[in-house]
Amino acid sequence: MTATSVRGIDHIGVTVPDLETATLFLARAFGAEVLYDTLRRQDGPNGGPGVEQRLGVPAGTQQLAVRMLALPGGGPGIELCEFQGPRREPPVLPCDFGWQHVALYADDLDAAVRDCVAAGASLLAEAQPLPGPESGEHNRFAYLRTPWGSTLQLLTYPDPQPWRRTASRQGTRPAGTGTWPTDPARPVPS
Repeated sequence: MTATSVRGIDHIGVTVPDLETATLFLARAFGAEVLYDTLRRQDGPNGGPGVEQRLGVPAGTQQLAVRMLALPGGGPGIELCEFQGPRREPPVLPCDFGWQHVALYADDLDAAVRDCVAAGASLLAEAQPLPGPESGEHNRFAYLRTPWGSTLQLLTYPDPQPWRRTASRQGTRPAGTGTWPTDPARPVPS
């Protein structure tokens, strides 16, 4: 695989305990819209050895419903999946291995936090300034828990971030062109 074969994030898959409740939360909190149902509840469940092998889930696991949503302004889709089966673990916390949170950019962080809380999320702590290489007078973030327990980060960075200036001086490419900023004390790959 070459670096040019990957173009970006297409969608983020989230397993939820109830597809309709999660859809309602995302619509209320972010204005998400349903694009389509890959698996409608009335057409399921979808299970068996093929599904178990393809998804790497325990025997007996069944997909009940799968839905793709879009956030306003483009970006990756959010695919909601509802399963039943012999294993259902609670959502991972940021200290656990695996994909641990989804971060969404908000033009108005305070309004986005209010919308999420009104839709059923729990604010973990008041919004904080973004630190170090992401800092700026108005650059802030907040973590929340969705109604089903997943970790959600909201952030805004309307002010220039210091890492962009460092990246330019070190000859690295800005975000979106394939190189993420590195710690200034770490050597830049040639």
